[in-house]
Amino acid sequence: MMSFTADWLALREPADAAARDGDLLARAARLCAGEAAPVIVDLGCGTGATVRALGPLVPQDACWRLVDNDNRLLVAACAAAGERAEPYCRDLADIEALPLAGAHLVTASALLDLVSGGWLARLVGRLARAGTGFYAALSYDGLMEWMPPDPEDGEVIAAFNAHQATDKGLGPALGPAAGGAAAESFAAAGYTVETRRSPWRLEDGAGALRAELAAGVGRAAGEMGHAGAGDWVRRRRAGDAATRCIVGHLDMLATMPALHREAA
Repeated sequence: MMSFTADWLALREPADAAARDGDLLARAARLCAGEAAPVIVDLGCGTGATVRALGPLVPQDACWRLVDNDNRLLVAACAAAGERAEPYCRDLADIEALPLAGAHLVTASALLDLVSGGWLARLVGRLARAGTGFYAALSYDGLMEWMPPDPEDGEVIAAFNAHQATDKGLGPALGPAAGGAAAESFAAAGYTVETRRSPWRLEDGAGALRAELAAGVGRAAGEMGHAGAGDWVRRRRAGDAATRCIVGHLDMLATMPALHREAA
């Protein structure tokens, strides 16, 4: 599976933190309330952004099983989780090898848009057998708006969205369809599903992130054959002081009704 640099993850974390839906975050934390040393599994943990967002809301003795394919990122994530951290360097492609047994909550941030429909179905199946709750934040939904507009925005964004649906290491990615597909899959498995919009709003103070985002969007669009992507990036970066950007995401919480959990 593809991996991200610590620098990129650090650059985007403030925007992620501001975008997360606070109500769903709090509801996810309540799945651990009243449990003795609840177990939380964070898939694709990166440097621990989910730990930093959710950690203050869950019991202090919560055990964090942190899963990533990059040991360097795992070191940072473990530092965020403290002495209750359990690192697992794993290929996320192997659902059965993921340390999900006994978990009270499984989480993922900015992950579902990178996975395939088959991967998602296997994860849902395994979680549903145990009735485990699932919180997924910041799944890209395909909506992106740059202001002021550029004549090439529509074609570049369309090419970028097409690139998002290519294989990221876990099969053909769901890309912008991920949030909806996940909600449908969990609901079909008997879960109660809630979703909330969680867009990035990149305004004053987010110039570095906007610049890196524009470069990444242009690079992906170029790989999909858009000949003007490089010029679009140069125009966007040249006018960045006046630029604003909204990037759509979806947060989701899936919980199994108590009756189903007891029967699982």
